[in-house]
Amino acid sequence: MTTKVEIKNLTKIFGKKERQALELVREGHSKEEILEQTGATVGVNKASFKVEQGEIFVIMGLSGSGKSTLVRMLNRLIEPTEGNILIDGEDISTMDKDALRKVRREKVSMVFQNFGLFPHRTILENTEYGLEVQGVDKSERQKKAEKALDNAGLLPYKDQFPNQLSGGMQQRVGLARALANDPEILLMDEAFSALDPLIRKDMQDELLEMQENLHKTIIFITHDLNESLRIGDRIAIMKDGEVVQVGTGEEILTNPADDYVERFVEDVDRSRVLTAENIMDKPQTLRLKQSGPRVAMQRMKAENLSSMLVVDKNNVLRGYVTDEDVLEAVKAGATELQTILRTDIPKVSRETLVNELYHIIHDSSTPVAVVDEHDKLLGVVVRSLVLGALVKDQDREEETINE
Repeated sequence: MTTKVEIKNLTKIFGKKERQALELVREGHSKEEILEQTGATVGVNKASFKVEQGEIFVIMGLSGSGKSTLVRMLNRLIEPTEGNILIDGEDISTMDKDALRKVRREKVSMVFQNFGLFPHRTILENTEYGLEVQGVDKSERQKKAEKALDNAGLLPYKDQFPNQLSGGMQQRVGLARALANDPEILLMDEAFSALDPLIRKDMQDELLEMQENLHKTIIFITHDLNESLRIGDRIAIMKDGEVVQVGTGEEILTNPADDYVERFVEDVDRSRVLTAENIMDKPQTLRLKQSGPRVAMQRMKAENLSSMLVVDKNNVLRGYVTDEDVLEAVKAGATELQTILRTDIPKVSRETLVNELYHIIHDSSTPVAVVDEHDKLLGVVVRSLVLGALVKDQDREEETINE
């Protein structure tokens, strides 16, 4: 993967005693201590992370955590107090106004929570605005704006005004405007937070669908953990201006960095986030050509199993055998597993969610095989593993209620 954006020790101090506060930041003092000693507020505290090209990187945290301040520093709408912001290896924190303006025009676009549409301009004129500021020829900017609106499913509304559209449609216009000049990086600050839940989910779906086609580098700000888990390739969690953990949704849920992150994610329905890969076990297998019924019987007796998966020499799943079939084959003098091989074993991908697995395994007399796109066996999920994941959620809900 190629690093598209990198920030190093990025810090923002708000207040008059900036230098004194910055020194306290360097010494490791807390946000509260710095506020008490200097009256200055630490907006962002030595944040560092990398964003890979083409990923959706979500920055999340509670109100006041510094996430919106951070994203506004990435295009210097807010000037950093200290630290570096690298885009394609070029440090924009030291750029002059002309160079910065070029980056904003050609590489970075931003979508805000409040849509930011001009009420007196039509949808097409709103979408053209960024290109108009850049001095793009009218016919060319209209062509690009219409293409962006078409991608957003809004071209039929191009001659209407913002107040004639729903909130969700207005946000889609804001997204189309940001994409009209084909930016490499899209900054989205609480872009869907003002929308109704159903419309918000639709916008999340549209963003994911758009990303499949456009492969933009997206930095998305939200306070909603479920939204983060749904759209983010990776997530950075912030507290008091600090980035306390960066990882995939599964990594953060499975291995929270500290008590704060653990409390932050404790109410999440893990069965809707954890996947087969997170709970699968190492399977006991038989080789189709190398193993016969007698080997299978001995292995199953030693492992105390009533069935075993069968793979070929390339670890491709071929099926399974049962203890009853194996015993009958031994009695009949059979020497190959092929004669008793069953193929009605359920198979899922590693990305299958745990809550989907329950319905699959509930009706199956065998474990569920986890395979890749070529049917290579990756692991196995048994009923106890699925129930264990679901019980953890139930216990967490009961603990929350009792508190």
